[in-house]
Amino acid sequence: MQLLLKAVKSAVSQRDWSRRHFWGWLNAVFNKVDYERIKAVGPDRAAAEWLLRCGARVRFQGFERWHHDYNGLPTGPLGRYKIQGIDATESCIMHRGFDHLDGLKYVEEIKFNKCIYIEDSCLERLSSIENLQETLYMIEVVSCGNVTDKGIIALHKLRNLEYLFLSDLPGIRDKQTTAGRLQTALPRLELVLDLE
Repeated sequence: MQLLLKAVKSAVSQRDWSRRHFWGWLNAVFNKVDYERIKAVGPDRAAAEWLLRCGARVRFQGFERWHHDYNGLPTGPLGRYKIQGIDATESCIMHRGFDHLDGLKYVEEIKFNKCIYIEDSCLERLSSIENLQETLYMIEVVSCGNVTDKGIIALHKLRNLEYLFLSDLPGIRDKQTTAGRLQTALPRLELVLDLE
C-alpha cells in the first residue's frame, strides 16, 4: 500500500512539474521578439501585439478605452496608433520581451500588478530605454514577488517619473534607503509605499 501511495505521489508531482514547465515554455515563446515584425508594422503595433498576446492591456494615444483583445486591435495606416499606457496586470510579460519597448515614444504609464515574471532585470531594462526616460511619468509595481530594492532603485533613470506606487513587494528589504535614493534622484517624485 505504501509503495502504491509513493508511486501516485510521484506521478502527480511529475505531472504538476510538467504542466508548470509547459506554461513557462509557452510564456517564453510569447515573449520572443520578432525584429522583422517590428520593422514590418512599426514598434507600437508590434509592442501592442506582444503585450496582448501575454495578457496585458494597452491604451492608445487619444483613446480612453483599454484594448485587451488581440483580434480587436485597431487597424489603419502604419504608425497611426501610439501606445500611451500599458497595464500588465497578471500578464506573463518577462525580460525576454522587453526589446519590444525600444521604439515606443509616447508611453506615459505602466502598471505591473501581480506579474510573476517581472524581476529586477525587467525594471533595469525598462529604465535603460531612452524614449521611456523622457515620456514615462507613472508606474505601479504591486505584488511582483521577484522585485527587490535593486530593481526599484534602477527606476531613478526615468527622469520624468512623477508618481510611483509600490505595494506588496516582499523583496524590498530596506524601504527607507530605497525611498531615499529615489527621492534624491527624482525630487518631483510622489512615492507612495504600501510595504510591510
